Amino acid sequence: MEENLVRIRDTWNIYHKEFEDSDEFKLFMKRLPVNYFLNTSAILHLWTMDSNFQRRYEQLENSMKQLYPKAQRIVHKLFSLSKRCHKQPLISLPRQRSSSYWLNRIQSFLYCNENGLLGSFSEETHTCTCPNDQVYCQTNLPCVVGDGVACQTCAPDNRTRCGNCNTGYMLSQGLCKPEVADSTEHYIGFETDMQDTEMKYLLQKNDRRIEVHAIFISNDMRLNSWFDPSWRKRMLLTLKSNKYKSNMVHMILGISLQICLTKNSTLEPVLAVYVNPFGGSHSESWFMPVNENNFPDWERTKLDLPLQCYNWSLTLGNKWKTFFETVHIYLRSRIKSNGPNGNESIYYEPLEFNDPSRNLGYMKINSIQVFGYSMQFDPEAIRDLILQLDYPYTQGSQDSALLQLLEIRDRVNKLSPPGQRRLDLFSCLLRHRLKLSTSEVVRILSALQAFNEKLPNTVEYETTKLCS
Repeated sequence: MEENLVRIRDTWNIYHKEFEDSDEFKLFMKRLPVNYFLNTSAILHLWTMDSNFQRRYEQLENSMKQLYPKAQRIVHKLFSLSKRCHKQPLISLPRQRSSSYWLNRIQSFLYCNENGLLGSFSEETHTCTCPNDQVYCQTNLPCVVGDGVACQTCAPDNRTRCGNCNTGYMLSQGLCKPEVADSTEHYIGFETDMQDTEMKYLLQKNDRRIEVHAIFISNDMRLNSWFDPSWRKRMLLTLKSNKYKSNMVHMILGISLQICLTKNSTLEPVLAVYVNPFGGSHSESWFMPVNENNFPDWERTKLDLPLQCYNWSLTLGNKWKTFFETVHIYLRSRIKSNGPNGNESIYYEPLEFNDPSRNLGYMKINSIQVFGYSMQFDPEAIRDLILQLDYPYTQGSQDSALLQLLEIRDRVNKLSPPGQRRLDLFSCLLRHRLKLSTSEVVRILSALQAFNEKLPNTVEYETTKLCS
C-alpha cells in the first residue's frame, strides 16, 4: 500500500507537469502582455477569457478529483492496519493546488525566471525568492498600470518606468506624482503684504492708507445734508471696475460711517449692508449677517463734536474679508423708549410712534468709507486658460489649465460669507468680470466638476447660486 501511495504521488506530479508542458499553457503564457505588470487579478481575468486554457485546467482538476479519493482510501487503510505495529508507516500526501497556486506560478514564470532558474514571486513585496541565493532569478519588473498614482502606460523604451500618468498626476523621473496647480497669482490676487496686527491697527484708526476710494450714489439723501430719517434711505458705494479698473479686483476689510443726529433726538440708526462681489444687479448681492454666527457687529464711538455724532465701524479683518464691487447700505431709524418696568428698552418704528412731545429730529451722514485693498486681475489670461479647455496648446496643457481654474474657483468661493453653503462667487467673476454668457459659465463649471471627480483625495462641495 505504501508503494501504491508513492505511485499516486508520482502520477500527481506527472499530471501537473503535463499541464505546465501543454500547448494550452504555453500559448496562454505567450499571449500574456509583458509591457506592464500583471497582478493575480489581471491574470485571472485573462484566464477567464481563454476558453482553451480553461478547458485544459478543468481537465487537470477532474484528474485530481479522481486521484485524490484513491490516495485517501489507502491512507485510511494504512492507519487502520498500523495501530498494532511498532513502526508507524511514513505517509506523505501531495498538497492540492488551487487556482491561487497557479496564478502565483504564472507570475513566477513571468518575473522570476532569469538565469535558467525558476523562483517564487511575492506580489506583496514584488520580489522573488530564488532557489540559489548565489544566482539572481528576478527579471526587471514592468511598471504597474492602474488608477491613481499607478501609471496609465509604461514607457515604450523602458517598461520599468511610467510613460503616461492618470488625470491629476504628473510624470517625474519615471514615476507618477500628484499634480499641483501652478501659481495663480498672475491671474488674480488674493493676499496683501500687510500683517494681521498691522491691518487691525490701521482699521482701528480708519487709516486712509487702506481706504478703497469708491463712488457714492444715493437718490434719497446727500452727504453732509440733514434729512428726515422717518423713511428708509438707500445709498451705495461702487467702484465701476469694468469701466475704470478692469485690471483690479477688490477686497473689503471694513466699513465706517459718521452719523450725526440733532440735539436730544431719540432716534437710533439701523444699518443693513449688502455686498455685490463683482458687479451686476442688486439682486446679485448677499446680505451681511452682522452679529450672527460669530460675524462682527457694529462698533459705535462718540465723536467730540457739538452734535450727537457717532462713528459706526464694522471691522471684518482677514477672517471675514471678501470680494466687493458695490456695497449697498440701507439706513432706517427706530425710536428708543423705556419699557413698562423702566429697566428695559423698547424700539418703535418712527411711523408707529405718534407722540408729538418726542423730538424725532433730523439725521445726516458726514462720511462713508470702505476699507480694504485692491489686487491685480488679468481677465485676458483667465480667458486664455478657459480657451485651453477646448484647444490645448500642448499635451497636458488642458489638465494644467483645469487645475489652475480649480484653484482659482476654490480660492474665490472660499471667501464667501458665513453660511451652511458657500456662495458661488466664481460664477459671478466669470459672468461680470470676464463677461461670459450663462451657457459658457455652465459649461466651464461642468468641466471643472468632472475633472475634480477624477482627482485623488478631493471632495466636491455644494454652492448656492448668487449670479444669474
